[in-house]
Amino acid sequence: MPLDPQIQGLVDASNAAAAAAPPVSEQTVEMRREGYAALAALVGPGPEIDTVADVSIAGVPCRRYENDGASGCFVYVHGGGYTIGDLDTHDAVCRQLAGESGTTVISIDYRLAPEHPFPAGIDDSWNVLQAIDADRAAYGAEAGLVVGGDSAGGNFSAVLALMARDAGLALDAQLLIYPAVDVNDDSPSMTENGEGYFLTRETMDWFSAQYQADPADWRASPIFAESHEGVAPAVIITAEFDPLRDQGARYEETLRAAGVDVTLTNYEGMVHVFFQLGSICDAGARAVTQIASAARTAIDA
Repeated sequence: MPLDPQIQGLVDASNAAAAAAPPVSEQTVEMRREGYAALAALVGPGPEIDTVADVSIAGVPCRRYENDGASGCFVYVHGGGYTIGDLDTHDAVCRQLAGESGTTVISIDYRLAPEHPFPAGIDDSWNVLQAIDADRAAYGAEAGLVVGGDSAGGNFSAVLALMARDAGLALDAQLLIYPAVDVNDDSPSMTENGEGYFLTRETMDWFSAQYQADPADWRASPIFAESHEGVAPAVIITAEFDPLRDQGARYEETLRAAGVDVTLTNYEGMVHVFFQLGSICDAGARAVTQIASAARTAIDA
């Protein structure tokens, strides 16, 4: 189907801005971070939550969201190509997830490349997850613990699920929103959607250059882990006009072949980042509700 009319204007504006900007190869990290912050600001503030507090967990800055009576813990890892994004760019969506899931949401402000290349962000996220597991009562996680994130955060979440399995850390679900699972992916969606739909192949190459990960390392490309058996049940969301679409579909096939309970939903007419745009895009709001519901269901199971 064609681009959703609610997303078409954003894509047009993004393409116009890209045409007027310096080539991606000439853009600085600061320029990219400012641009991402401006995009996040378009959605406006998220819903009011009873408690929103900046905290430190295992020495890593985090933000805690919870309404009174919350149960279960949802560890959220933001996207941004390992290089951009922070607690503020994903504040609205984390508020939505906390409100709709009824969980305590912990958003991780992991270290970013290029200042802190691979695997610094993964190390930070793993340290936070381990600290929460070690003191579940302090984070509402006695009822259950799930991990999730978008794009690069989906990559981290898939990696964390594998690390949790290997460490015997009980996770109830991994919730992956258009996850990046193969650094060297060359599937059809990379060609079909690699230009003109917000996230471009050129931008992804730029992110990879900043991140400096070995594409063969399973922590960079979790689809190449030696085994996926025994990882937490998964929900995967993809978008029709996203270069990462086919990666998500392949990861679903990989998990299913390993005997993992997995659900894949491809949102037609959507592009990368739509999950963050629930206030201006109905499909984005539905996707947030799907992930929040999945978290609640996994924790209550």
